[in-house]
Amino acid sequence: MTLTSFGPANLIKRSPETHPLTWRLRDDAEPVWFDEYQAKNGYAAARKAFADMAQDDIVQTVKDAGLKGRGGAGFPTGVKWGLMPKDESINIRYLLCNADEMEPNTWKDRMLMEQLPHLLIEGMLISARALKTYRGYIFLRGEYTTAAKHLNRAVEEAKGAGLLGKNILGSGFDFELFVHTGAGRYICGEETALINSLEGRRANPRSKPPFPAAVGVWGKPTCVNNVETLCNVPAIIADGVDWYKSLAREGSEDMGTKLMGFSGKVKNPGLWELPFGVTARELFEDYAGGMRDGYTLKAWQPGGAGTGFLLPEHLDAQMYAGGIGKVGTRMGTGLAMAVDNTVNMVSLLRNMEQFFARESCGFCTPCRDGLPWSVKLLMALENGEGREGDIETLLGLVGFLGPGKTFCAHAPGAVEPLGSAIKYFRSEFEAGIAPTSAAVPPLARPIVVGA
Repeated sequence: MTLTSFGPANLIKRSPETHPLTWRLRDDAEPVWFDEYQAKNGYAAARKAFADMAQDDIVQTVKDAGLKGRGGAGFPTGVKWGLMPKDESINIRYLLCNADEMEPNTWKDRMLMEQLPHLLIEGMLISARALKTYRGYIFLRGEYTTAAKHLNRAVEEAKGAGLLGKNILGSGFDFELFVHTGAGRYICGEETALINSLEGRRANPRSKPPFPAAVGVWGKPTCVNNVETLCNVPAIIADGVDWYKSLAREGSEDMGTKLMGFSGKVKNPGLWELPFGVTARELFEDYAGGMRDGYTLKAWQPGGAGTGFLLPEHLDAQMYAGGIGKVGTRMGTGLAMAVDNTVNMVSLLRNMEQFFARESCGFCTPCRDGLPWSVKLLMALENGEGREGDIETLLGLVGFLGPGKTFCAHAPGAVEPLGSAIKYFRSEFEAGIAPTSAAVPPLARPIVVGA
């Protein structure tokens, strides 16, 4: 799969007016370095923000544009920025870019960092100006070695041009930016675990409140935003709120465009910048080309391994948070995965839950003990050694590990695909129960959560 697969030529005509994230990309997939980026109107938005806009006006513009987080949670960016303290006496603040892209089946941030590193730097520069942060860190997934190399070069280029460091653009504003590579843990995608890791601590999520805006890195006010989120900021500042909102399809409650993709046994797996509100069917059929010959679509996930499975009949859902929510799951990262007719759902879920169990930080009991328990049950079902009641026990675990039951969102995301797979493909799980299996103990029988 290529990171620059942008679909059929007759469908993709990238321009600044319609593709704010990707129009600068080169056809040869080489990085856009400083001179080329500047020739393509790069850093014009930053110059506008420094010369013509008050810091609070930048925050309000982002809020009015309706930009939401692109890492999966979808929290309004301007609202998050507004949580940073207004007290001018607090002169140490931090901006963190969450580039720990560990979600299985997700590679959108990697493409941006490898091919458009200056877009991220410009987005962070404008954001730092708005938030009055004097230092920024790009917390990068350790395996993204090419992205690290390109980002570090781009940081040096920006420094050489006077766009990072002291007295940027003669404004008196200072901003230093560093690339920090992580040690490879999924849990670092949770912003407070990321902060702990950056400080050199174990990557456990923190109790909230206090939120990072009040007590973040080294106890100072901190804002954490995703790569794709920050890359949207320059276009919003350059071209305005009304234009940005106009990019989304009618009916979408989310504004702007989104990097979306499809993987699996589709004819044209890839990544595309599309307006919010495009249907999953358009993404699957027109861009991904449908299933390869000899395969049929059995199920699909809309945005990473932590989102629930959907059926082919759900493809007419619009790709935005509310649209996917109407069919029973979350949009997540927006990079979908097609499950073909040859895949056994029990084996697929066993593989997924093994990953999530391994990546648990182990801080809270439901996640630490519940996820390995689900793996043991799924392994038994996969091998035809399941017992009567195992499926009910799995559904009980889905309830016990759901939203609000654990310290962070890791476990709820881990069990969401499990619950949906049992809902739609229960017969495949039932097929794993041994014909002569004994009844399970009462504690493993159906559990009613919240009754």
